[in-house]
Amino acid sequence: MDEGGEQGDYQVRFEWGVAGLARLANCDVVVIVDVLDRAGDGEAERAVLETAAESGAPLVITSSVQDAAAVAERILREQAWRSTRTSISIIAVGDPPHGRERDADAALRFAVEDLLGAGAVVHELGALGIDHTSPAAAAAGEAFGALRGGLRHLISATPAGRALVAAGRGHEVITATS
Repeated sequence: MDEGGEQGDYQVRFEWGVAGLARLANCDVVVIVDVLDRAGDGEAERAVLETAAESGAPLVITSSVQDAAAVAERILREQAWRSTRTSISIIAVGDPPHGRERDADAALRFAVEDLLGAGAVVHELGALGIDHTSPAAAAAGEAFGALRGGLRHLISATPAGRALVAAGRGHEVITATS
């Protein structure tokens, strides 16, 4: 298997958490997607960012739903600057078990909000012509495209969204989906 794993032949790739980043680490750009921070401490995103920094990727960017277009434009500029096809690994943070964020073997909760955030980036990259996507990335992009009309409802109904609302931090859910 090549260094990009089973998605190595694709320009746009998609995976989950630290373990997914390890599988896709050999790339030019890493995009870390963490739409909602349930704990409010940024620990899960920070763990993936630290791992991304250690991976040696030349460019590491964070993204969410609201800045997906700007992130895609930044990647397009990077590709133009490099004058070559640029490989992009989009990593959804998900919801790691508390206290084990950097454990690549820790079970990771599938986070709908991060799937949709990653899908927003894939969707925006495709709109700019960067559309050689792995099946996983294509599925995330299509999920976002099909569901973006109900984005605020969907994200507020996730476990993380409900936890934020219950903690009096519902404004964070609104901001994340605007």
